Amino acid sequence: MAIIDFFDRGWQLNPNGVAYAMDERKFTFQQTGTLSCQIANALLAQGLARETKTAVWSLNDPVAWTCVLGAWRAGLAWVPINPRSSLPDNAQLLDAFDCEVLFFQQAFWPAIESILPRLPQLKLLVCIDGEAGSAIHLETWIAGQSKTPPAIDYAMDDVVAVQPTGGTTGAPKGVMNTHRSMQTLVAHTMLACHYGAGDRPVFLAAAPMTHSAGLASLPCTARGGTTVILQQIDPAGLCDAIARHRVTEIFLPPTVIYALLSLPDIRTRDFSSLRYFLYGASPMSVEKLREAISVFGPVMTEFYGQTECLGTISIMRPEEHFVNGQVADDLRLSSCGRVSPLVRLAILDDNRKPCATGVSGEICVTGDLLMKGYYKAPEKTAETIIDGWLHTGDIGHLDTDGFLHITDRKKDMIITGGFNVYPSEVEQVLWAHPAVQDCAVIGVPDAKWGEAVKAVVELKPGHTVEADELIAQCKSRLGSVQAPKSIDFVARLPRSPNGKVLKKDIRAPYWAGAERVI
Repeated sequence: MAIIDFFDRGWQLNPNGVAYAMDERKFTFQQTGTLSCQIANALLAQGLARETKTAVWSLNDPVAWTCVLGAWRAGLAWVPINPRSSLPDNAQLLDAFDCEVLFFQQAFWPAIESILPRLPQLKLLVCIDGEAGSAIHLETWIAGQSKTPPAIDYAMDDVVAVQPTGGTTGAPKGVMNTHRSMQTLVAHTMLACHYGAGDRPVFLAAAPMTHSAGLASLPCTARGGTTVILQQIDPAGLCDAIARHRVTEIFLPPTVIYALLSLPDIRTRDFSSLRYFLYGASPMSVEKLREAISVFGPVMTEFYGQTECLGTISIMRPEEHFVNGQVADDLRLSSCGRVSPLVRLAILDDNRKPCATGVSGEICVTGDLLMKGYYKAPEKTAETIIDGWLHTGDIGHLDTDGFLHITDRKKDMIITGGFNVYPSEVEQVLWAHPAVQDCAVIGVPDAKWGEAVKAVVELKPGHTVEADELIAQCKSRLGSVQAPKSIDFVARLPRSPNGKVLKKDIRAPYWAGAERVI
């Protein structure tokens, strides 16, 4: 299926139903579908070539997302722009990925106008909500355009998105995802999250639709369900929205889930409508996962993937968080589920040979979920996809029950005195302390051991703990080699706009002038 087919499936199932809702605004499938057709026909009238790069610079907004649908309908490629990213970062993406079309909200015009001299390739500027300088207003631009789908032939390996990598280990690369990889993402999600034939799910888009929430909304849309859109992530407001709209599914990164769990009244809130609480994008504390299960119910659903292998390499369904009716042990909860049905996974050693069950190696994946490659970077593509297998850079193993365990990122592994220390194992122990909100474990220069284990810790508001207490807890659970030698406390860990802790930024001051790739 082409990516736009998933919207059209929902349009056919529920034409008069609400596809998107934000505040008091509601957009039916019919309204959204016809608007996306007008946008697509207007784009094609510009003579734009297939796979032309098209960006949308906007806060979460139904019309902004409809511009993405229109671009897909016209056979163009979407470049996600996160409005919370810095202006230089967004300018870099528009330039590096050769964007020719930019849809945007009026509020962003001053910033966009300031970088236009750096972006001579931009051919078309469309403001979705008003007049803005030299740009054309969306309503004016689509006036008179047909409200029926254009006749477009889609090839499954056409690029439909050039998505920046997370950027936590360097400058973002442009991941080219296709109709094939996108349909596999949606299929995996629909297989894992079951609904009855007549059910109409309600998805809450709280995270940026420019990142995870937009793609995560597609399975709901394909079922004729409603996507409720929030512009800002406010923990209390998010809980209110779940109860008010009877939300059945939501995706949030662990950092936001931690903020929810910290609400004083979280256990009095109504989450009875939830069927699937999707989490992923970074590792989650086992202790906080247990707490989440007790607060939200048996609905937690973990997704593991990468931009290069979209979001669903493995999935841990709600029932897999339990064994014999009881919440599973820490080993199961620290896994990221079983491998999804439409991919093949192998654990390979440094010689690219398969590892035995229980033995850690690099997680490698092949199948329809894979990206086409990195945009204009064939050398990096060749380094990452070898003989058809994507080398994820994640270290992990499969257990005897087929659950995938991620030990850590290859680049994050600490070598201290000849021993390998995986930061994620230490972080799980630190997360278990009741005073710890979040943490990051890194290696820092050490004259004797080469690297020493250091923890950088963010405490919960109003809580205190001594470094010695945390170090002792790690020693008792992991031994002295893996325990941090020192702990620094910070008010807030640095995070990307998508909520990932930026270990490269944490490491940088400790390694200034030293020999280490950060």
